[in-house]
Amino acid sequence: MHTKEKSAIAYVVDDDVAVRDSLGFLLKSVGIPISLHASARQFLNAYDVDQPGCLVLDIRMPDMSGLELKRHLNFHGAIIPVMFITGHGDIPMAVEAMQHGAFDFLEKPFRGQDLIDRVRRAFEKNAADRGQRRDTDHLPGRLESLTAREREVLRLVSTGKLNKVIAADLGVSRRTVEAHRAHLMDKLGVQSLAQLVRIAMVFEPRY
Repeated sequence: MHTKEKSAIAYVVDDDVAVRDSLGFLLKSVGIPISLHASARQFLNAYDVDQPGCLVLDIRMPDMSGLELKRHLNFHGAIIPVMFITGHGDIPMAVEAMQHGAFDFLEKPFRGQDLIDRVRRAFEKNAADRGQRRDTDHLPGRLESLTAREREVLRLVSTGKLNKVIAADLGVSRRTVEAHRAHLMDKLGVQSLAQLVRIAMVFEPRY
């Protein structure tokens, strides 16, 4: 039974109440659910990792800056897209934020529509990231379903060896290797060799 996915929320974190309220009003006016917070700490106390959405974040704040919050989220493996709101002179900080995986940044003053468009794109990215993580979460169980020979073929495929080389290494026919590869891809739910190799690289310690 599948639980219904929660609606995405735009978290807005800014210590300036006027800015925070105006951003919230703008997003709410086009039907985007919002959650407003005056500080990074307040946001962290309210944030639910299972809640899809994005974070609209002021880069300069007392106590914990926007960049420090982004680093904190990175450390804890959060996948929420972060969009920074920057003032004049904050561009070097914004660039550093992008290097830490920020989704985007907007320099004040900006058009309301630009914020709305970016928030919607951030929602799309978050949905895709969450879907990918769900797929990955299922993989350990799928890997357990592989036979010893299928695991061996997966390990050899991940090294870049051709089917005929793998066949020679294992002392079986090329057709047998192709059959094992087909079964592997079916069991793991992948469509391409690239996906198969990526899985092998991530879960290699399990073999």
